[in-house]
Parts: sequence; structure tokens; C-alpha cells
Amino acid sequence: MQLGLSESLSALVARRFIAAKEGGDLVFSQTHLSLITAAGIPYQLRYCPALGKKPSNLKPETTLPRPKFDPFENPSPELLIAHFPPENPSHALVLNKFPVIPNHFILSTKEWRAQTDLLEKADLEAAYECLRTWGQDDNTTTGPAPRRLFAFFNSGEDSGASQPHRHLQFLPVEAMRQPETEGWHPLIDVLTAHAQSHPGSSTFQYLPHLPFAHFALPLPKNPSADTLQSIYISLYCAAVAATEGRDPRQGPTEPALSIDGPSAISYNLAMTLSTMMIAPRRSETAKIPMDPIAAGDIVDPGVLSLNGTILAGTLMVKAEAEWDALRSNPENLSRVLRDVGFSRVDSYGNSVL
Repeated sequence: MQLGLSESLSALVARRFIAAKEGGDLVFSQTHLSLITAAGIPYQLRYCPALGKKPSNLKPETTLPRPKFDPFENPSPELLIAHFPPENPSHALVLNKFPVIPNHFILSTKEWRAQTDLLEKADLEAAYECLRTWGQDDNTTTGPAPRRLFAFFNSGEDSGASQPHRHLQFLPVEAMRQPETEGWHPLIDVLTAHAQSHPGSSTFQYLPHLPFAHFALPLPKNPSADTLQSIYISLYCAAVAATEGRDPRQGPTEPALSIDGPSAISYNLAMTLSTMMIAPRRSETAKIPMDPIAAGDIVDPGVLSLNGTILAGTLMVKAEAEWDALRSNPENLSRVLRDVGFSRVDSYGNSVL
């Protein structure tokens, strides 16, 4: 699938982002940033006061087949980057209306597709094409390394998804990096560099100390849509097995899992050019201990909502007191990550977390 753009994707997104920001068509929120280490892994911790002000009606009632307002059905011209492929558009690239990281953009299906359904070949192919073309232009090189994207997908009520119209999200890795978090690398990159194979399996990769079940597979160079879907379904089946406390190598239970239609679980998916990674989710939120005095008038003090950015090794909190509580005791973050996910199981189906 070719995007068919008249200029490089990174240049186009940057230009549209600046125009939308200056025109007031998106709301960019500054964050305070620090680096904490949990389970031996550096995490970016962002304090974003705007999280407490973001409209609370973005997630529709689960009984509704469609949202009352669907921002991807007819995207605002000011936020629309492009429709593609040119000859018969199936997807659109749209700027995130409430970004906290510059050039955060979204890949949505042009026609209605449910966020809770499994991804289709065309979704995965389009996502990979965005990853592939982002750093292609020599003019988008920063220092010795080309610009890169981190892609993630939230699916299911416990995944942190905020819109039911199917969409994947992209964050430029260079925009996530800041001087305050020198030494940070996206979690999926840490896994790629230091992955181990699951016990008894030479297939799925994982990080031993990460406190929630997760599975990763390498991507070949320029994979076909069939290859991308095969890898995705393998990871999905492993994630379902983890939610059932089974060995991920055993395959699906009977009846066999469908490879299309509604997902059987909530999960986060992440992808770079080299790796695809999945983590099943038990809960969207987790709570950290809070001093009642420090909590003040915070709404839901200590309750953190996490989405697929945890697979990038970054997360946000809505209040300074929560930011301070995590920075002073990083073990709280380890517990949060454990509580929103599932335990990893060994080759005999026993929990190893």
C-alpha cells in the first residue's frame, strides 16, 4: 500500500500540526517530564494538568454501536492530513486533537470499523507503510539516525481506548525524547535489544523483569500484508492464552479463535519497523497510594489511566501529587504495571510474575 503523498510524511505532518496549532484547531498541552526506573526499565513520567480538563465524554456508552460524535467519520479539514490510497481511499491520516507530544497523528479507517474488532490486513499494511515512509526523506534526518515512529493500538474497554471507530496512533520517537529523560529509549526498543525467548519457546520474545504479560515477534524487512497479519494473529493468540493462564504455545482453546470480528480480550499493540509487541490488559486503571493532604481536591486521586503508550515506556498523570508519589517511590509504578496487566505464565502454565 502506497500513501501517494506529494511530500514526505514527516514534513506533511509537521506542517499540518503547526497550522492546526496556530489556528486553534488542536489543543497542545505542555507536560512536566521526569525519568523513573521501574523493574529495571527507564520510564518517562509526564505530569499533564490538561488531563484533568480533557472532555470526559469522549468514550461513548458501551451499549451504543456508534459514538454520538465520530471524529473520524468526516474529519475536520484542519486536522485531516490525507486520505489514501489515492485511487480508492480506505484510510485517513488525522492529527490528534488533544496532543501532549508534537506531531501525534492517527490512522483511521475511512468507513466505520469497530475498535474492538481485530485488525485487518489493510490496517496493518497501512500502519507499516507509515512507519516505513516516516524516515525515508534525507531531509528528515536528525543527527546520525533517521526519524522514527512508534505505533500503538488500544482495543477493548480495559485498554485505554477513547474512541470506538478503529484507529491506530503514531508518536515520533524524536518528539518523545527530551533532555530531562536522557538515557530513555522506547520500551519496545529495549525489548528488541535485550529480548529473551519465553521458556520452552523459541518464538515469542519478552523482557524478564517487566511486571506484566507481553509477547513480541521480530518483523522482516518489507513484510507483506499476509506476513503482518500472521505475526499479529500469533501475538493475539498468545495474549488470549495469557489471560486464561495457559502456555502461549498451546494455541487457541476450542472453539478456535476467530481471526476477524470482535476481539476476545482487551489489549495494547505496539509496532516499529523491527518489532511487533502485544500486552493483554486486565484493567484500564490502577491506583497508587496517596497522602490525603497532598491529594487535595484532585478528582479520583491516585487513579492512573494507562493506554498503549506503556509499551513505549511513557505514561502520564493528571496531578502533581501523583507525579511526586511515583517519583518518590518508583515501586508504585511497578505495581501499577502489574495491576493493569496479566501475569506471565511459564511453559507449564504457571504464573512467573
